[in-house]
Amino acid sequence: MTTLYELLEVPRFSDLRVLSNQADLSHKVESIEISETPDIAYYIPKNVFLLTTAMIYKDNQSDLIPLIDSLKSAHAAGLGIKVGRFLGEIDKKVLDYAARVNFPLVQLPNTKQLGAISHQMTSYLWNQKTEQFTFALDIQKRFSSLLINDVSVERLISEFGKLVKTPVMLLDPFHEVTAVSAHFNHTVNLADFYLEQVIPQLAFLKEDETHSFIIDNLQGKKIQAAIFPVKANHHFPYRLLVLQPEQIPYPISEFTIEQAILVLSFILFKNQKVEESLEELKTDFFAQLIENQQSMNFQNKNWLEIGRSFGLIPSHYYQVIYVNERKNGDHSPQDRYRLEKRQLAFQWLSKKLPDRISNTLVFQLKDSPHLVILLQTPNEELDTVLTSVAEELEELLPVSLAFSYSQPYEKDDMIANSFIESRLAFEEVTSLNEQQPRIHFSHRHGIVKLFKHNPIEETQYFCKSVLKELAYPEKESLIELRKTLKAFLDYQCEITKTADMLFVHRNTVKYRINRCKKIIGRPIEDPEVSLQLRLAFALSEPDKHTDYMN
Repeated sequence: MTTLYELLEVPRFSDLRVLSNQADLSHKVESIEISETPDIAYYIPKNVFLLTTAMIYKDNQSDLIPLIDSLKSAHAAGLGIKVGRFLGEIDKKVLDYAARVNFPLVQLPNTKQLGAISHQMTSYLWNQKTEQFTFALDIQKRFSSLLINDVSVERLISEFGKLVKTPVMLLDPFHEVTAVSAHFNHTVNLADFYLEQVIPQLAFLKEDETHSFIIDNLQGKKIQAAIFPVKANHHFPYRLLVLQPEQIPYPISEFTIEQAILVLSFILFKNQKVEESLEELKTDFFAQLIENQQSMNFQNKNWLEIGRSFGLIPSHYYQVIYVNERKNGDHSPQDRYRLEKRQLAFQWLSKKLPDRISNTLVFQLKDSPHLVILLQTPNEELDTVLTSVAEELEELLPVSLAFSYSQPYEKDDMIANSFIESRLAFEEVTSLNEQQPRIHFSHRHGIVKLFKHNPIEETQYFCKSVLKELAYPEKESLIELRKTLKAFLDYQCEITKTADMLFVHRNTVKYRINRCKKIIGRPIEDPEVSLQLRLAFALSEPDKHTDYMN
């Protein structure tokens, strides 16, 4: 966009002279108008350069002051007055006032008609816009070609830096560098040098706000930087940083940068959707694993082999951590906002946790706003690591995470047990009417605490209604049946593992399980019944019952 200063610097307008000292000539000029009407400010667009002979002010130049005020309020670029025909010269008090309010007064030569000046200036502006538009379309064409060829974001930023011939950098929603132009490749940590100065500016920016500011270069000189939002997400945009935008060669314009941002947004959005489709496969895998391991018709699939592509490994340590956003007073009804926060939390944990705890996997829960972390390696500093990662995220974005978990298991076919216990731990702590702690570790007897406010009679009634005679058995035969059914559930309904654990024959286990089915009178292979049985066992165990009553 052409400024008044650039317009007056054109050789054909060299006979126009700025009269007001300290005038602001940086105002952009979009159109030229001619008028002799004192209330013209009500009828002109913004960014106009107004031309006049000022004939109605020849007897009282003081009235030019209200005109200056009205034009300044209308965001006019300046006022050009033809001196010599009606006004011999401009009064000093008018010039002083214009200087005081930084409004440009320009003397037009008496030898030229206003119409001729207006035509020349308008032609120049339109030629400028035509060149800018053509240049912008060329850039869009080049970017479209890159888009069709499915180039990476890194390649796109590199090409954009070449086009504008100035350093550019793309930051993700976490304010981390995603891609840089070739200008940053010649000096080690050059991107970090500028990023440290830019990040404080980002804290005050709205999601759709463009901002420019002054920073230092490597030589300690002050340079300009500009930030533009790039919206792959609606609420948490990427940011395009352009250094020294004022040096971008003519005739590039803001429109050109907008075209680059448009193409960049499309590529980022496309990449994001591809990643989300891949994550859906991972989400479905975890959902099937949990559903299968909870089912009474447990199929002994080789989950390690199936899950290898998602990062599942053979281990003697499996611990599921339930992740949710803490209660923080944010009751925003915008589903899109909450979904974007969950997606960013997922990306953050997936990126940061494996660097601190090896073999860590992060899953999105199907049809849920929550996440889960699967640890496959023990870590003595687990609470510290989780707290640190969550606090780092909270410093960048309005996302406050909480973690709930219980004890680990040694076998991969017990991952569902760990998931259920971590979810129960989450439900346990969120049932309290108080701020949720960052970390909540619950021992397996934690499920009993969910019922601590219930009358003991109601809990006993629940256990008896689910387990029948197996709830609080006294006969030795019923005690053995209870022990067998509990082991059967603990070992995911595998006859052989249950027999090995109890040191009895497989046929003995089958016989006892059939007797248990007749006593309970419900299809224990049903997932909901299975969950009720597990809960009733936990609540009716003698040591748990004692804890509950205390």
